[in-house]
Amino acid sequence: MTSEKKTENQRPRRKNMRGEEREKLIVTEAVRFFAESGFEGQTRELAKRMGVSHAVIYRHFESKDALIERVYEHVFLERWNPDWEQLVLEGGRSLQDRLTQFYIEYSERVFDYDWVRIFVSSGLKSYGLTERYLDIIRTKIIEPAAMELRASRQNAEDRAAPNTDEVELLWGLHGAVFYIAIRKFVYNMPLEIDVEATVRATVTNFFEGALHDTSPH
Repeated sequence: MTSEKKTENQRPRRKNMRGEEREKLIVTEAVRFFAESGFEGQTRELAKRMGVSHAVIYRHFESKDALIERVYEHVFLERWNPDWEQLVLEGGRSLQDRLTQFYIEYSERVFDYDWVRIFVSSGLKSYGLTERYLDIIRTKIIEPAAMELRASRQNAEDRAAPNTDEVELLWGLHGAVFYIAIRKFVYNMPLEIDVEATVRATVTNFFEGALHDTSPH
């Protein structure tokens, strides 16, 4: 054995990446992979794209479901701002102002290729990620906003749980805002618009109808 080879063999094997860093890289790559391929994409193909062995992924994640769970945490939960929950209930400002601020900030966080496509893909499969995330939206934003809207329309504070019609009204607003992202990242439609201005207009149009609707709910 040459001295050069001997010296090389005596060197400690260089670790390309620490375990924690490798795990983060797998999650990052999995986000884009699932966004492009949907959750039917195979982890073997993900490993191939990353240039690593299939075993490397399962060294960090015991199953595909475990990897998908981490993708959910990374894509959905880490982008959620807990301050939004208080924003909806913030006194001293109109509900229209509060929801305008929320949806502008929300669009800045989630109007993203990976986020939108994973959201839609998970809704078509049985992983339950979309349902879990929408439950957060419902309990933290939709239902509190529905109660605040009732108070705005009746000029009185009523803390009873919102009824189905009130909740559906706010889901309609949420869907209208989110459809902007669907058009761009799912339907691949070119959107030559100012997203913030469009969000403001969407919220304004909602309140022009909601506050003038005096029909019983």
